[in-house]
Amino acid sequence: MREMSVYGVSFDLASKQPIVLLRTTDGNTFLPIWIGHPEAAAILMKLQESEPPRPLTHDLACAIIDTLDAEIVRVTVTELRENTFYARITLRRNGDEVEIDSRTSDAIALALRADASIYAADEVIDESGVEFDGDEPELERGVATPTSLSDVDVGEFRRFLDSVTPDEFRTEDEED
Repeated sequence: MREMSVYGVSFDLASKQPIVLLRTTDGNTFLPIWIGHPEAAAILMKLQESEPPRPLTHDLACAIIDTLDAEIVRVTVTELRENTFYARITLRRNGDEVEIDSRTSDAIALALRADASIYAADEVIDESGVEFDGDEPELERGVATPTSLSDVDVGEFRRFLDSVTPDEFRTEDEED
Protein backbone atom coordinates (compact mmCIF):
# COMPACT_ATOMS: atom_id res chain seq x y z
CA MET A 1 0.00 0.00 0.00
CA ARG A 2 1.31 3.46 -0.91
CA GLU A 3 0.29 6.89 0.31
CA MET A 4 -1.23 9.15 -2.33
CA SER A 5 -2.11 12.82 -2.66
CA VAL A 6 -4.68 14.47 -4.89
CA TYR A 7 -2.78 16.08 -7.74
CA GLY A 8 -5.81 17.57 -9.48
CA VAL A 9 -9.02 17.10 -11.41
CA SER A 10 -9.52 17.35 -15.16
CA PHE A 11 -11.85 16.11 -17.88
CA ASP A 12 -11.42 13.40 -20.49
CA LEU A 13 -12.20 15.19 -23.75
CA ALA A 14 -13.41 12.02 -25.47
CA SER A 15 -15.89 10.84 -22.84
CA LYS A 16 -16.50 14.22 -21.14
CA GLN A 17 -15.93 12.42 -17.82
CA PRO A 18 -13.98 14.03 -14.99
CA ILE A 19 -10.72 12.44 -13.89
CA VAL A 20 -9.10 12.78 -10.48
CA LEU A 21 -5.37 12.22 -10.57
CA LEU A 22 -3.73 10.77 -7.47
CA ARG A 23 0.05 10.92 -7.10
CA THR A 24 2.26 8.75 -4.91
CA THR A 25 3.69 10.92 -2.15
CA ASP A 26 7.07 9.21 -2.40
CA GLY A 27 7.53 9.15 -6.15
CA ASN A 28 6.37 10.05 -9.60
CA THR A 29 3.57 7.55 -10.18
CA PHE A 30 0.13 8.89 -10.98
CA LEU A 31 -3.20 7.08 -10.76
CA PRO A 32 -5.95 8.46 -13.04
CA ILE A 33 -9.47 7.66 -11.83
CA TRP A 34 -12.55 8.53 -13.87
CA ILE A 35 -15.28 9.92 -11.59
CA GLY A 36 -18.74 11.49 -11.73
CA HIS A 37 -19.42 15.19 -12.22
CA PRO A 38 -20.87 15.85 -8.72
CA GLU A 39 -17.87 14.20 -7.04
CA ALA A 40 -15.48 16.13 -9.29
CA ALA A 41 -17.19 19.35 -8.25
CA ALA A 42 -16.94 18.37 -4.57
CA ILE A 43 -13.23 17.57 -4.90
CA LEU A 44 -12.50 20.75 -6.87
CA MET A 45 -14.37 22.91 -4.36
CA LYS A 46 -12.19 21.59 -1.57
CA LEU A 47 -8.98 21.88 -3.62
CA GLN A 48 -9.85 25.48 -4.45
CA GLU A 49 -10.87 26.13 -0.83
CA SER A 50 -14.35 27.28 -1.90
CA GLU A 51 -17.00 27.30 0.79
CA PRO A 52 -20.54 26.48 -0.34
CA PRO A 53 -23.36 28.54 1.17
CA ARG A 54 -24.88 25.32 2.57
CA PRO A 55 -23.17 22.00 3.36
CA LEU A 56 -22.81 19.65 0.42
CA THR A 57 -23.29 15.90 0.81
CA HIS A 58 -19.64 15.23 1.68
CA ASP A 59 -19.62 18.10 4.19
CA LEU A 60 -22.77 16.65 5.77
CA ALA A 61 -21.20 13.18 5.99
CA CYS A 62 -18.14 14.63 7.74
CA ALA A 63 -20.37 16.55 10.16
CA ILE A 64 -22.31 13.37 10.99
CA ILE A 65 -19.08 11.42 11.57
CA ASP A 66 -17.75 14.21 13.79
CA THR A 67 -21.03 14.42 15.75
CA LEU A 68 -20.76 10.70 16.46
CA ASP A 69 -17.29 11.31 17.98
CA ALA A 70 -15.63 9.40 15.15
CA GLU A 71 -12.95 10.40 12.69
CA ILE A 72 -11.91 9.39 9.20
CA VAL A 73 -8.46 7.89 9.63
CA ARG A 74 -7.73 7.05 6.00
CA VAL A 75 -9.23 6.03 2.70
CA THR A 76 -7.79 3.28 0.56
CA VAL A 77 -8.24 2.54 -3.13
CA THR A 78 -8.38 -1.22 -2.71
CA GLU A 79 -8.91 -2.69 -6.15
CA LEU A 80 -9.76 -2.23 -9.80
CA ARG A 81 -12.36 -4.67 -11.03
CA GLU A 82 -14.05 -4.53 -14.46
CA ASN A 83 -12.78 -0.95 -14.98
CA THR A 84 -14.24 0.20 -11.65
CA PHE A 85 -12.11 1.36 -8.74
CA TYR A 86 -13.16 0.29 -5.24
CA ALA A 87 -12.31 2.03 -1.99
CA ARG A 88 -12.67 1.66 1.78
CA ILE A 89 -13.07 4.43 4.33
CA THR A 90 -11.52 3.65 7.71
CA LEU A 91 -13.24 5.33 10.67
CA ARG A 92 -12.03 5.36 14.26
CA ARG A 93 -14.41 5.68 17.19
CA ASN A 94 -13.57 4.97 20.83
CA GLY A 95 -10.29 3.38 19.75
CA ASP A 96 -11.98 0.91 17.40
CA GLU A 97 -11.59 1.03 13.64
CA VAL A 98 -14.36 0.26 11.20
CA GLU A 99 -14.05 -0.03 7.43
CA ILE A 100 -16.83 1.09 5.10
CA ASP A 101 -17.14 0.26 1.41
CA SER A 102 -17.22 3.40 -0.75
CA ARG A 103 -17.01 4.72 -4.26
CA THR A 104 -13.46 5.95 -4.73
CA SER A 105 -14.57 9.46 -5.64
CA ASP A 106 -16.65 9.81 -2.47
CA ALA A 107 -13.81 8.46 -0.34
CA ILE A 108 -11.41 11.02 -1.83
CA ALA A 109 -13.87 13.89 -1.32
CA LEU A 110 -14.30 12.85 2.33
CA ALA A 111 -10.55 12.43 2.89
CA LEU A 112 -9.91 15.96 1.65
CA ARG A 113 -12.53 17.38 4.00
CA ALA A 114 -11.32 15.34 6.98
CA ASP A 115 -7.63 15.87 6.27
CA ALA A 116 -7.26 12.07 6.20
CA SER A 117 -4.55 10.08 4.45
CA ILE A 118 -5.25 8.52 1.06
CA TYR A 119 -3.67 5.18 0.10
CA ALA A 120 -3.79 2.88 -2.91
CA ALA A 121 -3.09 -0.84 -2.94
CA ASP A 122 0.13 -1.82 -4.69
CA GLU A 123 -1.85 -4.02 -7.11
CA VAL A 124 -3.97 -1.03 -8.19
CA ILE A 125 -0.90 1.13 -8.77
CA ASP A 126 0.85 -1.69 -10.64
CA GLU A 127 -2.19 -2.20 -12.87
CA SER A 128 -3.26 1.39 -13.55
CA GLY A 129 -0.49 3.68 -12.38
CA VAL A 130 1.38 5.89 -14.82
CA GLU A 131 5.03 6.51 -14.02
CA PHE A 132 6.78 9.53 -15.49
CA ASP A 133 10.51 9.75 -16.17
CA GLY A 134 12.33 12.25 -14.01
CA ASP A 135 11.15 13.71 -10.74
CA GLU A 136 7.70 14.93 -11.76
CA PRO A 137 5.86 15.54 -15.01
CA GLU A 138 5.86 19.10 -16.26
CA LEU A 139 2.43 20.43 -17.01
CA GLU A 140 3.84 22.87 -19.56
CA ARG A 141 7.30 23.80 -20.71
CA GLY A 142 8.86 26.25 -18.30
CA VAL A 143 6.12 25.96 -15.67
CA ALA A 144 7.11 24.61 -12.27
CA THR A 145 5.26 21.57 -10.99
CA PRO A 146 3.20 22.34 -7.87
CA THR A 147 4.58 21.15 -4.56
CA SER A 148 1.33 21.26 -2.59
CA LEU A 149 -2.40 21.15 -3.28
CA SER A 150 -2.74 24.89 -2.77
CA ASP A 151 -0.23 25.41 -5.62
CA VAL A 152 -2.13 23.27 -8.14
CA ASP A 153 -3.24 25.26 -11.19
CA VAL A 154 -6.31 23.43 -12.46
CA GLY A 155 -5.98 24.95 -15.95
CA GLU A 156 -2.39 23.72 -16.28
CA PHE A 157 -3.41 20.29 -15.03
CA ARG A 158 -6.20 20.13 -17.62
CA ARG A 159 -3.74 21.02 -20.39
CA PHE A 160 -1.42 18.29 -19.11
CA LEU A 161 -4.17 15.65 -19.24
CA ASP A 162 -5.27 16.86 -22.66
CA SER A 163 -1.75 16.26 -23.96
CA VAL A 164 -1.22 12.79 -22.42
CA THR A 165 -1.50 10.00 -24.97
CA PRO A 166 -3.11 6.61 -24.32
CA ASP A 167 0.32 5.00 -24.80
CA GLU A 168 1.54 6.81 -21.69
CA PHE A 169 -1.16 5.00 -19.68
CA ARG A 170 0.01 1.56 -20.84
CA THR A 171 1.64 -0.83 -18.47
CA GLU A 172 4.94 -2.43 -19.41
CA ASP A 173 3.14 -5.75 -20.00
CA GLU A 174 0.92 -4.17 -22.68
CA GLU A 175 3.87 -2.78 -24.61
CA ASP A 176 5.19 -6.20 -25.68
